[in-house]
Amino acid sequence: MADMPLPQSITLHGASRVLELGYADGAVHRLPFELLRVYSPSAEVQGHGPGQEVLQTGKRDVTIVNLEPVGNYALKPFFSDGHESGLYTWTYLYEMGSKQEALWADYLARLAAAGVDRDTPMPGKASGGSCGSGSCGCGA
Repeated sequence: MADMPLPQSITLHGASRVLELGYADGAVHRLPFELLRVYSPSAEVQGHGPGQEVLQTGKRDVTIVNLEPVGNYALKPFFSDGHESGLYTWTYLYEMGSKQEALWADYLARLAAAGVDRDTPMPGKASGGSCGSGSCGCGA
């Protein structure tokens, strides 16, 4: 934990839809809300194991309506589409900022492979006992 990169400044830019994190080493990461949303660390997005990730679409215009600190280790954004179950640790945020270009490229490649684009609406959530209903305890 001693090596965990702690942001010295956190700025939410509503108009440009960017979360800006400034670090003591001079690094500044500007993370678009859309990127944060499609790479949410929540079980709803990441699944419960490798290969269970859920491709997020229709998130281009998502905003962060509230941002709460979680202890001394994370942020919890509340997105305009109702998603609020992801806890973004300082390490996860720093890694996202450091790998932003690769993450965008991967996201665009996954969209293309699925035959959809950034603006395609998400399919409706299944009802019943499957994950996505919250019955598994993932908070979906």
